[in-house]
Amino acid sequence: MPHTLVLVPTNAERNLLAPLLAAALGNHDRVELCGFGPVAAAARTAALIATHAPARVILVGIAGRYHDRLEIGAAYSFARVACFGVGVGSDEGFVPAGTLGWQQWPGDPPTPAAAIGDVLECGWPAAASIMSGGLLLTACAAAASPGDVATRTTLFPSAAAEDMEGFAVALACRLASVPLEIVRGISNTAGDRDHARWQIPRALAAAAELTRRMLEGPP
Repeated sequence: MPHTLVLVPTNAERNLLAPLLAAALGNHDRVELCGFGPVAAAARTAALIATHAPARVILVGIAGRYHDRLEIGAAYSFARVACFGVGVGSDEGFVPAGTLGWQQWPGDPPTPAAAIGDVLECGWPAAASIMSGGLLLTACAAAASPGDVATRTTLFPSAAAEDMEGFAVALACRLASVPLEIVRGISNTAGDRDHARWQIPRALAAAAELTRRMLEGPP
């Protein structure tokens, strides 16, 4: 039975991360793909937890920042993750499910902390030296323009970065009562689709370093 299950969304990310994490992995730790996007990530995470019964899960990969408080090429831990895209409408007219009073899972109490299904708390107590990224926003589609970013940050003003798996993995872990930590290396500014400006290897190297520190610490 693995002690820690490390989840990575894509093979491209895993190919860069796995060699950097190898020395920190224990005999019972595993690195597995959770899949790209929230649907695959939720289904695969649930299946992996059921198969391996880990003591904890770490989701590792890249993310796009919403503002320059987060440094491109640096990595951060995210203890809160929100969901963008489940609700009513689109673009500026989109209304999140929680705002409408709809819970994505009826087991979640309608409290301000849970935001009625739009925001999940995750993570275990981290060392003070580990940088917190704040709120991570999970979407089905990455922001393609500054306008997309403006729409998302208007709805979720505290969101600092976006990914496409965090909320899905967090919900699967919550339902299985397994602690989760999310680590994201900031590869780019959200809405910037010019990959020439992205710093994926540097971001993943930083994410691997932060993950190594977590693997060497207590669950």
